[in-house]
Amino acid sequence: MSLRMHNYGGTARSHLPLSMLTPGIHQESDGHSLHLPVLVLNASYEPINVCAARRAIVLVLKGVAMTEEENGHFLHAARVAMRVPSVIRLLEYRRIPHQSRALSRKNILLRDRNTCQYCSQALPSGELTLDHVIPRSRGGLSTWENLVACCHPCNRRKGNQLPHEANMKPSREPRSFNLHTSRHIMRLMGHSDDKWRKYLFY
Repeated sequence: MSLRMHNYGGTARSHLPLSMLTPGIHQESDGHSLHLPVLVLNASYEPINVCAARRAIVLVLKGVAMTEEENGHFLHAARVAMRVPSVIRLLEYRRIPHQSRALSRKNILLRDRNTCQYCSQALPSGELTLDHVIPRSRGGLSTWENLVACCHPCNRRKGNQLPHEANMKPSREPRSFNLHTSRHIMRLMGHSDDKWRKYLFY
């Protein structure tokens, strides 16, 4: 396992739960390192997901995954120090169905890259809502093709109107979030971490 853990005054204990690492943690370079994106590879090295560093550490500590690349950050607790992963690989192969992801607020925002589809402003997820392009009161359904990320001002402005009535057309035609879309997003996110690029070859 390429994850390096060090114990000050004893043997390294890679089975420690994250709950024992987080209290009083000192993060060497960046206070947000637990929230940094981590590329998740299948056992076959195929990219299948992106998760937060905190989740990646849990998977590694549980023995579900191993670290392939590190991002240069450290987590320190009283007895343990460990490097924060940038890429992890599952130890057992997981079958990934080639179909749309679950329809959810999180996946809609991920598909739309946390960007309001009317004013093109990128915002934190807490400052975004979902808009029915065709309002439900006008017969619109809660589907991939009728839901878009939307900031609160645009949502209020559009209200109960159809896109042509409000002169507000989504900047991108909403579509289902399939495996190809997931890979495309991982490719884009990989631009911020050179260590991802060799795994995003397709």
